Amino acid sequence: MNRFWIKTPFFFEYVFPKYHWKIKNTSRKIFLTFDDGPIPEVTEWVLDILKKENIKATFFCIGENISKHSDIFLRIIKEGHSIGNHTFNHLNGWKTNSKEYITNTDYCQEAIKDQFKILKKEYDTSFLFRPPYGKIKNKQANRLREKGFKIIMWDVLSYDFDQSTSPEKCLDHVLKNTTTGSIIVFHDSLKARKNVEYALPKAIQKLKEKGFTFETLD
Repeated sequence: MNRFWIKTPFFFEYVFPKYHWKIKNTSRKIFLTFDDGPIPEVTEWVLDILKKENIKATFFCIGENISKHSDIFLRIIKEGHSIGNHTFNHLNGWKTNSKEYITNTDYCQEAIKDQFKILKKEYDTSFLFRPPYGKIKNKQANRLREKGFKIIMWDVLSYDFDQSTSPEKCLDHVLKNTTTGSIIVFHDSLKARKNVEYALPKAIQKLKEKGFTFETLD
């Protein structure tokens, strides 16, 4: 049984209005996002696909991976994609002390800023944050908002991280559930590699055929 909803129920927007589940618009814009990178090969492959298709996305990065693979992170920035914070160590907010959670998020934010300094660029991307596993306590969320973060959840989950889910099913999840304003989640991780390499290019092509355009979050 799936542990997460593939299509986030509409009433979540009303129960949790301070979280961003989708971005309402009237011009068929959708928002492609990737969690858990950057890592060698998988993130690089994703970037190659996005470049080939001439679209931009938003990458929610783990601080530890930024530190280990700064060259790939810098490529994400150079190619015009948006950056989001995904904590330094991929923490589950429900299982983590709030002070530790905020400190860990701050470490990730410093790692992000340090890389922008290398490029001699201002960190002009809005503060975007996605809680790992989508699990965050109210106290943690409120503190992050006080720091200026927008907390980004999702409207459509590809389920590419679940190795019991077939690549074909991942594609089906995205194509059947994407509507105008959808925030779509894929993962640039080793665990998701087989599924994302199958589903991502086909999803992009099919969604373009349906008249959708891809935008970054800000």
